[in-house]
Amino acid sequence: MANSDADARATGPRRPHGVADRAAHARLIRRRRAIAGTIVAVAIAALVVGTVMGADARSRRHPLPSGVGARAPLRHPALRKASLAVREADAIERTRLTVPIVRMAGAQHREIALTFDDGPGPYTPEIVRILTRTHTPATFFEVGEELRWFGAATAQILRLGDPIGDHTWSHPDMARLNGRAQRRELLRDAAAIGDEGAPFPLMYRPPFGRWDAATLRLLAESHMLMVLWSVDTGDWDRPGAGQIVARALAGSRPGAIILMHDAGGDRSQTVAALPRIIRDLRRRGYRLVTVPRLLLDNPAPRRQDIDSVRGEAG
Repeated sequence: MANSDADARATGPRRPHGVADRAAHARLIRRRRAIAGTIVAVAIAALVVGTVMGADARSRRHPLPSGVGARAPLRHPALRKASLAVREADAIERTRLTVPIVRMAGAQHREIALTFDDGPGPYTPEIVRILTRTHTPATFFEVGEELRWFGAATAQILRLGDPIGDHTWSHPDMARLNGRAQRRELLRDAAAIGDEGAPFPLMYRPPFGRWDAATLRLLAESHMLMVLWSVDTGDWDRPGAGQIVARALAGSRPGAIILMHDAGGDRSQTVAALPRIIRDLRRRGYRLVTVPRLLLDNPAPRRQDIDSVRGEAG
């Protein structure tokens, strides 16, 4: 995203730093407890359903269908979905502990992740409609202050089931902020996303691809994985829909993470390019997945070329 877009953002009313920090931290703790409670609930539900179904099968003396065994209860759609969410969260955490900054996933499968920064915004609903129509998962990195005007678009993303990552509250260059200011940007955004009903974000993307040692310490404390990108479509500069498509396809390879934007300026070219990107990637044999699923299926290599990302759009 161009600097002019970031400068044009309204900062909105701000509370004193200490109050904002304490409030954001309190909400952070509540979100973590909620996530832990969800994981425990899923495990208990799986155990209970499995026990009941097993007892019922034995009492009726009916043979189980072919291919159904002890893991049958997880075939229930709700439990299967919950189980996948837990495994994806675990993949993010395992990645964070070994590769704290990810630009590319592994190449075990022909999978690619589409990601969108700077939203929500006026173009987000149209992007969500395209993703829904084409049955395409994606990952969004949201700016907290935009939620004051476009929170309904975030609700659409959540209904779609796509993950939402942290992209700071006001989209600053984090490397120019001290540690306290960085903490406020990160946690205030996390709290705002949570207020919309999303779980605590497990992923973070730095605006402008900029960070420093303080950022990394804060992410470690917050148990967030920094997710960069391997393909910058340059849509933030509005080069034309055809050029956006060409750049996405040129960088396509197994494990790629493609950067686009759903807000921060005029994104009509991104909207026009998206259906063609989805169609052409699938014609090349790629499966489009979220970043958590990408890392679950294709563990990230320890060696990541991150230096070339610094200073790019974000």
